[in-house]
Amino acid sequence: MTADLEGKIALVTGGTSGIGRETAVLFAKAGAKVVVAGRREREGQETIELVRAAGGDGLFVKADVSKASDVETLVQKAVEGFGRLDVAFNNAGIEGAWGPVVRQTEEDFDRTMNINLKGAWLCLKYEIRQMLKQGGGGAIVNMASITGLVGSAGAAAYSASKHGVIGLTKSAALENAKSGIRINAVCPAFTETPMADRTLRLPAVHKYVLSCHPIGRLGRPAEIAEAVVWMCSDRASFMTGQSLVLDGGFLAGQNSPS
Repeated sequence: MTADLEGKIALVTGGTSGIGRETAVLFAKAGAKVVVAGRREREGQETIELVRAAGGDGLFVKADVSKASDVETLVQKAVEGFGRLDVAFNNAGIEGAWGPVVRQTEEDFDRTMNINLKGAWLCLKYEIRQMLKQGGGGAIVNMASITGLVGSAGAAAYSASKHGVIGLTKSAALENAKSGIRINAVCPAFTETPMADRTLRLPAVHKYVLSCHPIGRLGRPAEIAEAVVWMCSDRASFMTGQSLVLDGGFLAGQNSPS
């Protein structure tokens, strides 16, 4: 990978595993210093070790993105540690408890929304404030999903949260375009992560979901991470307010005959 982010300061939420961890390492390989946030300190420090092994420098900050005070402190610590903030990947999220709307609890709905949607909103709020304080310029990518573009039976709260992330992305992009802050979203299909392992733990479910990906497999974290790093680089300088789909053909086949 070329040093597309040389000298930049990057922030990754949900960087303790999966796509977030892979993106943190790729940010480092692209020349950025990386601030990793998450709720699990041990896994977060493991990510920082991988960042350093990749030749980068990093800092872990324990944070719950559903709490405004945590997010504000996270951005402050990034600036205290490295002087500024140039790039952010708002990746933190949960799948929630999947099941029909009529059986979903209010507690689980609120938790899913608080982390996936409110968390993205809080991150945008404090990241953009910092970037504006620096004089503008920067790039932010939000983690959405293909379920932010189509419905998903049994995953109403998750799908609604990701639809919301796409709406947030478009609105924030419009508000900040003239300040040089680009804001986009990435929309993966099922990817080989701990979250997918939990969701697809039943063999029959795994088989069905796999069949929905015409490419014949699930995504790999590195494939999503590569796209995020590109969107954060100057090579994507004319891209803002967009939702980049990486789905192995999933959406293209939604209306295909069975």
